[in-house]
Amino acid sequence: MKIVADLDKCEGLGMCEAMANDYFEVDEDPVRGDHVTILDDSPPESDRPHVYAAVQACPVLALTLTE
Repeated sequence: MKIVADLDKCEGLGMCEAMANDYFEVDEDPVRGDHVTILDDSPPESDRPHVYAAVQACPVLALTLTE
């Protein structure tokens, strides 16, 4: 599984970071605006349910999981 972020959609709301801060961090950028940085795009099997929940929590659907 790989985490993918669509930075054009991301509004930096931080739901993903709040739920899985080992994998997501919202950066503040005065020019581009806030956006997510994926800290580790390939979580181990044991963390996948946790990461899946964080991806599903994104209100603007900027995060997806691929195989």
